[in-house]
Amino acid sequence: MEQFIAAFRDAVQNNYANFEGRLGVGGYWRFVAVNILISIVVNILVTINSVFLVVAVIVWLALLIPGLAATVRRLHDTGKSGWFILIALIPLVGLIVLIVWTVKEGDSDVNEYGAPPTPIAA
Repeated sequence: MEQFIAAFRDAVQNNYANFEGRLGVGGYWRFVAVNILISIVVNILVTINSVFLVVAVIVWLALLIPGLAATVRRLHDTGKSGWFILIALIPLVGLIVLIVWTVKEGDSDVNEYGAPPTPIAA
């Protein structure tokens, strides 16, 4: 569990709007898992009482930039430009392609975006 919190904290605190460098597959998917968990909790709160809709919007806006930055750094790890994130705008197919790219193991050597990422420590 500490690794999930560490990955989330790294993306939100240390790399909030960092679109440069690389992010490993494990760190990225741990960050995504925590984001999904937070979204589920916020959606349950909104279902209970619509007053929490304001909280949901604030949480979504707060996590938008780190989510985009983490995905761009994940794409960099696979040797792709961060601009490939825009492929998700293609309905269905684009999202599937983006998921396949983010699941793919990153380059083991230095690429044009930097050295391989170090694992995120708890």
